[in-house]
Amino acid sequence: MKRFVIWFLMLPFLCPGQEKAGDEAHGIYPYDRFEKPEVCKACHVDFYYQWDQAMMSKAYTHHWDEIEYFKLAVPHAEKDEKVAGVKAGCNGCHSPLAFMAGNTPPPRPEENSRANESVSCDVCHTITGFAGDTPYNFNFISKPGRTKMGPKPGLESPHHIIQQNDFITTAEYCGTCHNEKSPYGAWVKSTHLEWQEGPYAKNGEPCQTCHMPRAEGKNAIIATETRIIAQHLFHGAHDPGKLRGVIEMRMHPNLREAEPGEPVVFSLQLHNAKAGHKVPSGSAEERVLWVHVEALDAEGKVYHLPVDKKGFPGEEYTIASEALAYQDMGVPLGIPDFPGIRREDLPLGDRIFRLPYLDPQGRMTIMQWNTASFGPDYRIGPRETRVETYTWTIPDDISAGKVSVKAALYYQKLPRPVQQFLEVPEEEAEPVLVNTAETYIEVFD
Repeated sequence: MKRFVIWFLMLPFLCPGQEKAGDEAHGIYPYDRFEKPEVCKACHVDFYYQWDQAMMSKAYTHHWDEIEYFKLAVPHAEKDEKVAGVKAGCNGCHSPLAFMAGNTPPPRPEENSRANESVSCDVCHTITGFAGDTPYNFNFISKPGRTKMGPKPGLESPHHIIQQNDFITTAEYCGTCHNEKSPYGAWVKSTHLEWQEGPYAKNGEPCQTCHMPRAEGKNAIIATETRIIAQHLFHGAHDPGKLRGVIEMRMHPNLREAEPGEPVVFSLQLHNAKAGHKVPSGSAEERVLWVHVEALDAEGKVYHLPVDKKGFPGEEYTIASEALAYQDMGVPLGIPDFPGIRREDLPLGDRIFRLPYLDPQGRMTIMQWNTASFGPDYRIGPRETRVETYTWTIPDDISAGKVSVKAALYYQKLPRPVQQFLEVPEEEAEPVLVNTAETYIEVFD
């Protein structure tokens, strides 16, 4: 009897479905179990505005994500049983409130529903752990309520209970959304796994070290003392400042003086000095990182230098061409025998650092949920250096004198042909300059 009474008294404190995670968490909590970000803003002003300018607050409302979800993912899920789960599942990370409320597909962003809160304060601070051995596909365990999880002991709030939970400081916490398997079992997002296999994990430096840097300040306007606190910046590949210099570059020729008709080999070293994961990472099927090399003679004539081929299997995916791709978009768009569109719109012969995602037919895809396999992984890993060579035979008509050679590394969030075809705002395909390297040779008659 005593045991029964204790169990009965505990019932009001138990959350139905509180240990459910991943797909099983669909529809377990109504929206009103979670507080709105504006409630948190009342005390945590700095954190709110940091979050508000980060992609965390736009994970559902961002223009490309909206187009990708409603124009491609949802209609594809309705036509192909294999990928049917993405109709709800995309929201597990892009709008967790809508997913846990079972409100999928959510209302479109212009309807201004609570789905627009994207990854909000209360989503993150009510996560207690994750289910299984590997964090992926939103397998976090959510326990919404008055108790909020934080990294420090002994803190008090007049509004809620604060519970120390070390999980919030781990890379695995981030991995619950920044690792993802497609319905075909392919790791289409593996940022945490890339970190785990690299040098930063061995040094005990999790994602938060770079994406939530610590600084002196107050965690709330009611705080009575200054502490070292994590800034809620979450800045990544959508932040030009984060991209700038992420890859270090140096360049040199194999000889300093040359004559017309003579071959000169330029070596370019690219070193990932900043990122604790591969570059590019995340939704790598969308990202374009490429290097463009030009020579400028004494009279201002420009020569484009294509990269030397290395001959590894699948290298054609890593060299800019006029090849077509993304034919599987024809299924959700209702275009039979869709021929595809240009894979990229870059100077021919430029080197691209990418991981090609391949659909079940072996064609390059932009739809990560339809990824069954991959081409060669030619991205740049943490503290990894890649060396590219450019063999240039000095043209007969070149002007004598100093010839400057410049390599420029650029990044696009989305290939321009995809941006134009799907009518995504142009800013999504604007090239961002990551870094440059320069050298020179002297040309004599």
